[in-house]
Amino acid sequence: MNETEAIKNLMQLLATPGPSGGEGPVAELIKTQLLEAGAQPDWFSYAGKTRLPKHFEIGNLIVKIPGTQNTPRIMFSAHLDTVPICQGAIPVRNGDTITPKGNTGLGGDNRASVATIVTMAQTILQKNLPHPPITLLFTVGEENGLHGAKAFNLSDGGNPTMCFNIDGSGERGGVIGAVGAIRWTAKIHGKSVHAAVNPEGGISAAIIAANAITDATANGYFGRIKKGTIQGTANIGSLNGGEADNQVMDALAITGECRSHCETSLEKISNAWKTAFQLAASKLTNADGESGSVEFNIKSDYRAFKLEENAPVVTRFLEAAPKAGRPAKVQIIDAGLDANILNEKGIPTLTFDAGNHDAHSLTESVHIPRYINACKLAIALATAEI
Repeated sequence: MNETEAIKNLMQLLATPGPSGGEGPVAELIKTQLLEAGAQPDWFSYAGKTRLPKHFEIGNLIVKIPGTQNTPRIMFSAHLDTVPICQGAIPVRNGDTITPKGNTGLGGDNRASVATIVTMAQTILQKNLPHPPITLLFTVGEENGLHGAKAFNLSDGGNPTMCFNIDGSGERGGVIGAVGAIRWTAKIHGKSVHAAVNPEGGISAAIIAANAITDATANGYFGRIKKGTIQGTANIGSLNGGEADNQVMDALAITGECRSHCETSLEKISNAWKTAFQLAASKLTNADGESGSVEFNIKSDYRAFKLEENAPVVTRFLEAAPKAGRPAKVQIIDAGLDANILNEKGIPTLTFDAGNHDAHSLTESVHIPRYINACKLAIALATAEI
């Protein structure tokens, strides 16, 4: 592996803008990097755009590399987009670490992973290494809803038998399990009156919300949740409502999420929040005995998964990791990944990191030795015999 080229790939990708929905420049850079290494133009395609939010400028970038071996197709995936804090990032190398020059994030999440896949593909092409048919899946819109993975069809990628997803912050073993998540919205309806002339006639949506949140929290359903067999997390994400300080607030919209490794726990946690809002709305009445109401909607975001340790994708990782200088270990995490969606679609998917740390922050960095190590691991996975 050419380590100088690997680092060049990374620095170029970190410096290229590509927010969620605007990943076009990153995709074009990847095409340039791979074409220069010997990839053929007809290996590249974009897919899934019609299944994405309308403002997305491209679909998933897919590269299908023909195999030199008559063996089942495997896939490598990484997401192209970075979070808004990374806009304008200028990567600077200081010894073994890459950090942002200014007051921005770096974008190591997930450009270090993208560079890992690019370097792997360059290496097998330039060195003519024996390999199975390989699909490279570069998804869009991961950061704001796993959109690209949700829009991906197995046929888009040539029906791979397994996938290695590269993502994450910090040093991890192979991730073989992750939580599921539910998103919910609560639209609270009260009654608007003049807050000074007739406060008794009003029904405040703000008070309904406050009472519901207080109740759910007091019952142990906020933050980390451990209530017997019910385990998971819950959070309030946003609150939007109100028009004027002298008007009793008659409408308020709240969004939140619940996460758990257990679908039963996930259902019970989300139902606890629904009940809290419904009770709070019914209990708050005005002078005429009228009460408020709430529309509570639940939507599954992604499902939890857990791979068996004897699954082919896991054993392949455990055999390849020591060859690349990583321990042969696996773990389960509390975050959501493209791997959640890919596993749900029927592609056994394991995730490993590419050396970035402190994602989504101004202190984000990429540890170059760990990144190089990820490139070597990807090469070992791509060239291992099935």
